[in-house]
Amino acid sequence: MKYEVEQKHPVDEFESLAARLALMGARIGPAQEELDLYFAHPVRDFAETDEALRIRRKGVKTLITYKGPKIDTTTKTRREIELPLGDRPETPEQWCELLSVLGFTAVAEVRKTRRKAEVPWQGETVVLTLDDVDRVGTFVELEIEASEEGVEQAKSRLAALADELGLKGSERRSYLELLLERK
Repeated sequence: MKYEVEQKHPVDEFESLAARLALMGARIGPAQEELDLYFAHPVRDFAETDEALRIRRKGVKTLITYKGPKIDTTTKTRREIELPLGDRPETPEQWCELLSVLGFTAVAEVRKTRRKAEVPWQGETVVLTLDDVDRVGTFVELEIEASEEGVEQAKSRLAALADELGLKGSERRSYLELLLERK
């Protein structure tokens, strides 16, 4: 079983962080727009169960992602299943229609500009994202994919990297939760 071990931190700006990352050997990619559409389950409340189902449009690619409940109280570690849906322009609308027919309802749309980086850290490659989220703010996410047995070690590595980068104030709420709280 694959787990997404993640920490998210609010930041005021990206420039100084990007400079530190470059000194650490990180490769920072170009900015890319992402549009996430989140859905409510027809018979269970994802807000209560701490789950999420989304369709993500990233460039020409469309993905569907299920995120299970968080498994601890300090990080955003959870089971994640992500599958490609296709790269035709009509794909997102077709999947939204399918989910609607099955009883799912659209909850909210989260738009962000994301820059990804890969950072070598303690013998592991950490995926780091610099996110500017519409109506929510700017954040840095640190992520490692791990097996169930590797979760604790991954959490320790992320905490050490966050300290090294001077990141404070870990945020466990999702962008969706933050957006809905501001409405």
